[in-house]
Amino acid sequence: MECTVCGRKAVYNYRYNGTSACREHFMEGFERRVRQEIRRQIRFRRPETRISVAISGGKDSSVTLYLLNKILGNRKDVILSAFTVDEGIEGYRGPGLQASINLCRSLGIRHDVKSYQQVFGTTMDRVVSEDPDTIPCARCGPMRRELINDLSMTQGGDYVALGLNLDDYAQSVLMNVVRGDLERMTRMAPHNVEKEGLVRRILPLRRIPEKEVVVYATLAGIQFDHSWCPYYGRAQRNTFREILQRLEEKSPGAKFGIIRFSDDLRSSLAVEVSKTGIGRCRFCGSPASGDVCAVCKQSGVNQ
Repeated sequence: MECTVCGRKAVYNYRYNGTSACREHFMEGFERRVRQEIRRQIRFRRPETRISVAISGGKDSSVTLYLLNKILGNRKDVILSAFTVDEGIEGYRGPGLQASINLCRSLGIRHDVKSYQQVFGTTMDRVVSEDPDTIPCARCGPMRRELINDLSMTQGGDYVALGLNLDDYAQSVLMNVVRGDLERMTRMAPHNVEKEGLVRRILPLRRIPEKEVVVYATLAGIQFDHSWCPYYGRAQRNTFREILQRLEEKSPGAKFGIIRFSDDLRSSLAVEVSKTGIGRCRFCGSPASGDVCAVCKQSGVNQ
């Protein structure tokens, strides 16, 4: 297999467009797409723009931080920082946290940590042990989102960067379609509208397939944690992951098509979305689409 551009030995074949790339052109193309997303998603302000990066230590968030630093790190008007949310999952979060610390240290980037135990007085291990029938991701998601927003606000972030890749994003779109949840789809990142109490989220890897993230991390020598959350197997998202994989096998490029559909839909609804306000939870004061946030609903304080 030869590189379509230069004829050298290829390291990757893009099934969705029928081309191949050598190491140099693979990395060049990868970084070019990330730069394009940065230009699309960030409105740089004077005198500085602060970007916080939510890093778990896994491949996606590690590549996100690495590339934001590579692309923006030398700009005097951009300040990068990072943080890790510790969910309290024994045997899983520890290695990821250490990988995050190591990467931030090597890049000279500020890194903060906050845990569920500190803020909510519990851990995900305890939540699951106390309610074995619960869907862990459904309980973990709202708490994690709240801490991501809190930590990025603490760091003074104008934006918070998440490491979601093409596969993750297409899955989320499909999940909202199946649920008939148009409102949630219109609230998906990336965000270009400022709302009080919420740090805008950006997704630099939104158009990068998961497999390509792994290849880039390997070629760039980025050390990351390879482990999976022990509760991952119980996530509803797995069903949509399998569906999308089958679609992609039969119709290469299907994931890109789903994102284009979502973007076109969101664009047509942009005016209505901008009118949608964000309130505050009447119990804890966190940003919420209703009068009670998801964390307080799950904890039962509103009952």
